[in-house]
Amino acid sequence: MLRAIPATLMRGGTSKGLYFHVADLPGDRASRDRVLLAAMGSPDLRQIDGVGGAHPLTSKVAVIGPASRAGADVDYLFLQVVVDKAEVSDSQNCGNILAGVGPWAIEHGLVRASDPVTSVRIHMLNTGSIAVAQVPTPRGVVEYEGEARIDGVPGTAAAIPIDFLDVAGSSCGSLFPTGRVVDEIDGIEVTCIDNGMPVVVIAAADLGKTGSESPEALEADLALKARVEKIRLAVGPKMNLGDVAKKTVPKMTLVAPATAGGSLNTRTFIPHRVHEAIGVLGAVSVATAAATPGSVAHRIAAKSSGGRLEIEHPTGFFTVDMDVVPDGDIVKVRRSALLRTARKLMQGEVFVPSRAWESRS
Repeated sequence: MLRAIPATLMRGGTSKGLYFHVADLPGDRASRDRVLLAAMGSPDLRQIDGVGGAHPLTSKVAVIGPASRAGADVDYLFLQVVVDKAEVSDSQNCGNILAGVGPWAIEHGLVRASDPVTSVRIHMLNTGSIAVAQVPTPRGVVEYEGEARIDGVPGTAAAIPIDFLDVAGSSCGSLFPTGRVVDEIDGIEVTCIDNGMPVVVIAAADLGKTGSESPEALEADLALKARVEKIRLAVGPKMNLGDVAKKTVPKMTLVAPATAGGSLNTRTFIPHRVHEAIGVLGAVSVATAAATPGSVAHRIAAKSSGGRLEIEHPTGFFTVDMDVVPDGDIVKVRRSALLRTARKLMQGEVFVPSRAWESRS
């Protein structure tokens, strides 16, 4: 027997995934994870028996429900469904999938629409922080079409500006979780930072790279991958993340001088594949590092205009608006903002074997 579960397939930013109402999934975590693995078709490199796209960026899930805290409109739990393992991770936020949460919540009656824009305050359960999405809703209806363009997505769509209010240190406990702007790990200088996403920033040149290599070339360099992973495993406990061997954080970002007029160029391990762009909150963390004097990123970054930084990635740019002020030897973040788009692709039911839903003692 197959069980039908209401679901919406959406593109959020440069990612794609299934969006569910929390009430439509099993209440216990083990059953929920079995259901999501079955829905996506994991573990399988092709995800041929599910709706996943055989890549971490297209094997994502948003679980949305009524807000559980004051000052928020909805709760949002992000889940990364691993492609080739029977694993579902809640260890991080996803700012790309976040872009679709506001539109979904409005269309499913969790937030009342205004005209012409609806502000949706989203409680990100992964870290307990709040993001505010400004969703275009002319005449009280979500508008997906528009003229905004983001690199990594073909065509244009309606703009969804997002402000992150209190994400600094949300996963690691502080913006610079080691207490320093620069650490030396395995003979390499790194900056460990968490402004919504735990990231380790490394100068590409220190690993013998230009920083302009393609994701495919970096993934094929087994010696580089082993070195990056060795640093990641060593730095995990120092970032208050514990043993990260089976975690999807921290992300590892190689930075190099800008090549196309931006602030600096990036290549990001997420953590074992190389991102074809850069994650939303990963870009925010890198931009924050670039705005912090003395950091690995700041040494390399071109001077920015005001608080706007253009983070180059393999398929274009990511613009982050930052408002940071000195705070002793580091900085304090007053505002992080960016622009995303989203599109509803399909809505209906996803089918999974009934045995995936059933609780096991």
